[in-house]
Amino acid sequence: QVQLVESGGGLVQSGGSLRLSCAASGSIFRVNAMGWYRQAPGKQRELVASATNSGSPNYADSVKDRFTISGDNAKNTVYLQMNRLKPEDTAVYYCNADIRSRPVDASRAYWGQGTEVTVSS
Repeated sequence: QVQLVESGGGLVQSGGSLRLSCAASGSIFRVNAMGWYRQAPGKQRELVASATNSGSPNYADSVKDRFTISGDNAKNTVYLQMNRLKPEDTAVYYCNADIRSRPVDASRAYWGQGTEVTVSS
């Protein structure tokens, strides 16, 4: 079993910053990619940022130049530094990871429980 545990959400004023963290634990052979999605009320879940072991980070156009994804491979942890936050960034943010649990297993996607980010105007 693999668990993803997020932290760092909260209430912040417009223009402020927050840093989200997501740690993967459990049966992990290899983490292929980790990323962040968000879902605002009444909207579909959307990709915010993602990163693989070998490629460049990928960002949604709406967060480019404001959000930065980074990771600590040794800790199987991914971070999302969110700067210049806007009210439209308000959403539940979910961590996502593509993980192979054992060498013989196929990789699969795992999700965290979500952490709420609220940006007040």
